[in-house]
Amino acid sequence: MDLPITDAPPTPSETELTGEWFKERFTPHESHSHQIRKTIIQTRTKFQNAILADSYSFGRCLVLDGEMQSAQLDEFIYHECLVQPALLLHPNPKDVLILGGGEGATVREILRHPGVRRVTMVDIDGEVVDFCKQYLKEWHQGTLTHPKTRLIIDDARKFVLETEEKFDVIISDLPTPIEGGPAYQLYTVEFYRKMVKKLRPGGLFIAQAGSGSLLQLHFHAVLANTLKKVFKVVRPFYAFVPSFDVPWAFLLCSQKGDPIQLTAAAVDRRLGAIKNKLRFYDGEAHVGLFHIPKYLRESLRREKQIISEKKPVFFFK
Repeated sequence: MDLPITDAPPTPSETELTGEWFKERFTPHESHSHQIRKTIIQTRTKFQNAILADSYSFGRCLVLDGEMQSAQLDEFIYHECLVQPALLLHPNPKDVLILGGGEGATVREILRHPGVRRVTMVDIDGEVVDFCKQYLKEWHQGTLTHPKTRLIIDDARKFVLETEEKFDVIISDLPTPIEGGPAYQLYTVEFYRKMVKKLRPGGLFIAQAGSGSLLQLHFHAVLANTLKKVFKVVRPFYAFVPSFDVPWAFLLCSQKGDPIQLTAAAVDRRLGAIKNKLRFYDGEAHVGLFHIPKYLRESLRREKQIISEKKPVFFFK
């Protein structure tokens, strides 16, 4: 039996396109609306509902299963946070695996590091990847067809379970799981126990970990608790992404390396010339990311207590 991700099925955000407005519903009582200038794609792929649209406030936006995935104005915040702390903490990352990653911006951030030998990106939804290649060139900047990139359209879980390859860093750029969704089976403790065997000694895992809002913190807290069953070091960090309208949560995991031990000066030294290409992340930002405010630390402790006391009624199989 898998460790429960939550004690009830996560309720997906509802997406509404009404006239010229796109509404993303966070909870039954909270939503964020964006005025749309142009809808480029609105479709149901084999795996998920997908919308690509140009908004007045945030520019081009990708929405999957009702959740804003990234927006032109601020996607750099999310993607730099998802990639750079792990690649800086690892002493010599050569081979990197991305679970998901449709837009290609995660590949872009990895390939800023010249020492990387190969990036393997495994995404289940080829239709989404295809229209991202066509319409989100500012995101991927051609890196999806870079000689160092291996793009595999397949189930990321299947790939991880079957591959004999080893990686220095594994990055989870998957949608927040909903029951029956394409990412559903990649958030179980059984999967993570098998995944960790695909890391080389000293390897790192980093994941987007859902909303860091006090109204939606439960999934993030349970995911952190799940990963602590597999990794010795699990460090949460957060960055406010304006198009998401909430602080977004990430988890950096290892068996030894600890990002809070890196000073700002050390991060800047390791970044070298890459620092000038980044818009969000540097040494000062790194220190701020991993020194989280008191209310979040206390909220995570409360959620952990709730998780330990409640009898779970929902499990990922």
